[in-house]
Amino acid sequence: MENNFKMVGKTLFGFEELLAKELKNLGAQDVKIGVRNVSFTGDKGFMYKANLGLRTVIKILKPIKTFRVISEQDLYEKVKAIAWENYLKPSGSLAVDATVHSHIFTHSKYIALKTKDAVVDRFREKTGERPNVDLRFPDLKINVHIDRQLCTVSLDSSGESLHRRGYKTATNIAPINEVLAAGLVLLSGWDGQSDFMDPMCGSGTIMIEAAMIACNIPPNLMRKEFAFERWQDWDVDLFEKIEESLLKKTRDFHYKILGYDKSPSAVKKAKDNVKNAHLEEFISIKHEDFFKTQKAGEEHLHMVFNPPYG
Repeated sequence: MENNFKMVGKTLFGFEELLAKELKNLGAQDVKIGVRNVSFTGDKGFMYKANLGLRTVIKILKPIKTFRVISEQDLYEKVKAIAWENYLKPSGSLAVDATVHSHIFTHSKYIALKTKDAVVDRFREKTGERPNVDLRFPDLKINVHIDRQLCTVSLDSSGESLHRRGYKTATNIAPINEVLAAGLVLLSGWDGQSDFMDPMCGSGTIMIEAAMIACNIPPNLMRKEFAFERWQDWDVDLFEKIEESLLKKTRDFHYKILGYDKSPSAVKKAKDNVKNAHLEEFISIKHEDFFKTQKAGEEHLHMVFNPPYG
């Protein structure tokens, strides 16, 4: 399709196949597996859908330029040549994130600074104005990736990492990342066709992700904001249509999800997080030491858990 463009989904090492499968199920085209990433093509609506609906992705980048670089000055000039006015107003704000794997370029923060200088100088020369840097809530988040001498400049469509679903307000020591929890549950073969248990549930992340998988609830519905909402081509009507279409695909779940933890504070935090995720109907949590309990009944029980350290 004419309006399709390339995107790159970043993920955790070992989750590439899971993410590729998720992308294909969602309708992505040209899905290609990399290391800690999967590239694909789709249109703007699919970019919205991917941010809302993928469980094992950390962020979704939209590459806008790829070129060879031989020095910091070369990088500066080539970044400055990009038509940034198509993506950002002179009065807007930006942030730059860089990852570097190269013997020529060794300092990612310096690369980010050089990129910022190039963008700002272009605006200053063309308009007399310059965008501000805002690391927390920028209008445009730019990602620079240098692998040896190949530089890819991308727009970050997600903003804050997509593991921050929006339901977790209370955590314990060493809480499991939501993307990692979702991936482990998917790798375990969980399909929502039995009871589920996390016997050491901590703040409840594994159970919440399992419930969302069972009910086919989009994982990022509760996010406060995606970076693309600040882009110049933001289409709120299209976004709401995509959101509605994903919600129509939710399904009933006829089993139980149970969590135990021997820490009263963990049980309270887990209950709070389950309530925030609006999943109390499916998940119940008890203050129990798993090793002092017995399985009730003979039915299949699917278990996934992250044992505490020590």
